Amino acid sequence: MNYEILGKNKDIAMIISDEVLIKDTQTALDLIATLQYETDCDQMIINKSCIAEEFFVLSNGIAGEIIQKFVNYQKRVAIIGDYSNYSSKSLKDFIYESNQGNSLYFVSSCEEAQEKLEG
Repeated sequence: MNYEILGKNKDIAMIISDEVLIKDTQTALDLIATLQYETDCDQMIINKSCIAEEFFVLSNGIAGEIIQKFVNYQKRVAIIGDYSNYSSKSLKDFIYESNQGNSLYFVSSCEEAQEKLEG
């Protein structure tokens, strides 16, 4: 895993990886700790491909548990990806509600992610 520091205040870590980094709450906590130690950033941008597909199946509760960790540790996250192939109404509602909030964003580009986190 590598990262690039972005943002006007250099407080956004964009994670660069070809592997799945977030599989469950423990791997999410590990990522939070690693980024805090190595970058001191409170915000991160991560590609959807770095998150296990089970995250996007809301009925299993994994997404809620992982998001709770980000909120508890006051980390803001933007997830870059294409969400058009999901048919679940509950997932679409979840994405919409998250994008209205202040902690988690589902976006289609790095530029949009940076804009949301800096806004």
